[in-house]
Parts: sequence; structure tokens; C-alpha cells
Amino acid sequence: MRVFTTFEELEAAAGAELGTSEWVTIDQHRVNQFADATGDHQWIHVDVERAKNGPFGGTIAHGYLTLALIPWLGSQVFKLATPGAKLNYGVNKVRFPAPLLVGSRIRAHLTITSVTDIPKGKQLTVQHTIEIEGEEKPACVAETVVLLLV
Repeated sequence: MRVFTTFEELEAAAGAELGTSEWVTIDQHRVNQFADATGDHQWIHVDVERAKNGPFGGTIAHGYLTLALIPWLGSQVFKLATPGAKLNYGVNKVRFPAPLLVGSRIRAHLTITSVTDIPKGKQLTVQHTIEIEGEEKPACVAETVVLLLV
């Protein structure tokens, strides 16, 4: 786990790979809970029997479930212990290159894309690549933006 305590440490790490999270299995229970929370009960996510004959041979996780796991996966890789507030500002360039079959394991690779000045602190951009164990293409690639205020 890498801990950043100053803006200077963050700036020095711009362009650097931060590391990789632990593997986590995406099970049907988690997918069903996400479907309940969002109201997205499309059969490809929740109907195990029907999905067996679907395009992927089983149910797949919602893309937005994968995206929603980014903060938790990222917290396994690095921590911001800089002074001041930390605010999620947004997400750039989100893509879901490969379906995430239920029962698969994923992990996140993180790289600091940039650290830039803003009037009240810094803007941190981190690229997250969500790898699927044994698959060539990732489940998700997204760039998160965090404001670090002084």
C-alpha cells in the first residue's frame, strides 16, 4: 500500500504505476444486489438459466457495478493522507472492453495519469484497469479525477 502525505509526493509519482489490488470474485449474489440497488434487472445479469443460452454462456456483471468497485479496489493500492478535503470530481474515458462473467476474478491496476494545480489545491487523475483473470481484455478501463483541497 502506497501512502501519499504531501502534494510533492503525488507530483513526483505522476506517470507511475501504483500497483495492483487483490483478486476478488464477482459472484451472482453481488450482481443481484447491484440489480436491486439500481433497478437494472436485465436478464443477462440476473437470469442464470436464460443467460446460459445467451451470448456469453452465463450471466455477466453490470458495467456500472465494475465501475462502482473502483474506489474499493483502489483503496487496496494507495491512500491519500494529504492535508485537506478529498472530493470525487468525476470519471473520464470509461470503457468496458470485455464482458465480466459471473464467477470470474478481477483486480485493478492503477497508474497516476496526472497531478495538476487548481486554484484551491491539486487535481489528481488515476487510470484504473480492471483485469479479468485469464482474459486478454480488461472488464473496465476508467480514469478517475479527485480534487485535493487545501
